[in-house]
Amino acid sequence: MSTAETKRLVAKLWNYCDVLRDDGVSTIDYVEQLTYLLFLKMAHERVNRKFNPDASLAGLAARWQQLVDAEANALEDTYRHTLYSLGRQPGTLGVIFRKAQNRIQDPAKLKKLIVDLIDKENWSSQGADVKGDAYEELLAKGAEDIKTGAGQYFTPRALISAMVDCVQPGPDDSIADPACGTGGFLLAAHDYIVERYGSMLTPEQRDRLSSGAIAGTELVDGTARLAAMNMLVHGIGKPNGASLIDVRDGLAEAPARHYSVVLANPPFGKKSSITVIGENGRADREAISYTRQDFWTTTTNKQLNFVQHIASMLAIPGRAAVVLPDNVLFEGGAGETVRSRLLKQFDVHTMLRLPTGIFYAGGVKANVLFFDKKEARPGQPWTETLWVYDFRIGQHFTLKQNPLRREHLDDFVNCYRPGEPRSTRVETERFRPFSYDELIARDKINLDISWLKDPALEDADSLLPPEVIAQEIVEDLEAALSEFAAIAEVLQQSRAKLPES
Repeated sequence: MSTAETKRLVAKLWNYCDVLRDDGVSTIDYVEQLTYLLFLKMAHERVNRKFNPDASLAGLAARWQQLVDAEANALEDTYRHTLYSLGRQPGTLGVIFRKAQNRIQDPAKLKKLIVDLIDKENWSSQGADVKGDAYEELLAKGAEDIKTGAGQYFTPRALISAMVDCVQPGPDDSIADPACGTGGFLLAAHDYIVERYGSMLTPEQRDRLSSGAIAGTELVDGTARLAAMNMLVHGIGKPNGASLIDVRDGLAEAPARHYSVVLANPPFGKKSSITVIGENGRADREAISYTRQDFWTTTTNKQLNFVQHIASMLAIPGRAAVVLPDNVLFEGGAGETVRSRLLKQFDVHTMLRLPTGIFYAGGVKANVLFFDKKEARPGQPWTETLWVYDFRIGQHFTLKQNPLRREHLDDFVNCYRPGEPRSTRVETERFRPFSYDELIARDKINLDISWLKDPALEDADSLLPPEVIAQEIVEDLEAALSEFAAIAEVLQQSRAKLPES
């Protein structure tokens, strides 16, 4: 993402965002409009290229030409009709254009965006790395728009890179993200495979990588379109082919397909608007409910439901790396049930405790949990040792002044020892093993494990800035409220089980 051409493209497109912002076009709205227009422009280029033109995209190419040729006073109607028509198509087209609307109300500014900023560039001549990196950077800028809440769908790319380096996806893997946001995990897995295996990939493996081995699910239409476009500009999928992004509630039903690798950062926020009926047969009192016999327990906690869903969608053998907030580690009731079953039925082998200040959603204390699915072995739990790496204590990042970079996670990845037997791991100050017996002996099987002391609390000269201290107080209060909510839920469950007098 450091090439001069990438920076030039991003600067050219992004500078116009400032112009449109005065007209009420938000950052994420602007990125969406770019998505629609870039899609059509690249289709036009594929049809008109000198070598191997793609005639199957002729209809899309014609629509781009109509936008370029339209007079300013007719452009708005032409654009609106184009968006509506394409939104009714199946496959990738439908995902990108579904419910699409024109947010640029000034026809003259829309014309300038189409003709001067997009049409004058030859996007197809740019390598997938250039235009893909440029689009990723635009998404990152969109995530910075806190008021729109776009950042909740954006996982720090440094963290994604470290997780993928640990999991080591291969060319024969099937890879999924059940809450894919803008597709960061899927793209990182694809890039890892291409960079690591390169010329060793067979034609069949290359075809799989671009046509179904990598897939995501996303609930929000606007975010799904960004993910679909993100995949396309990186050379994954086909503009007029089947969509690799499934737009639906990933928790709604048991998975129809199983994957050997799952990478995910499920959405933050504790409560879900739906109810899941687990194998314990208990249904929540809310009207809308889903029946999931593959779930271990019933809860309205979205993260706990995603843990159960990911456990269910993993193939055998399979491996997962999932970003989870602290409440998943310590909540009682359903949380304790999920942790108990996960430790017994899966090899939960590594946990990375993350520092604050790395996510756009404020007040988040999160972790990455790595676990593997293997053949059942009755009578013996699969988890033998959980290695915990504490990257939280003594680490302070901000989104602007001190952002998380990939090199900050080098020590964790080195301690993880990707591809090597876990018996070769070595304990360090930040990296410690905990046996299965130690874990289940903890109250409520609490996995919120920490042993380091924050040097800022011991050294008055190294106290953090007041705003950082205030934010950490807020985060501690939120964690406490989550614990009280978990206690209240357990009490409600206990009361519901009491016989009526």
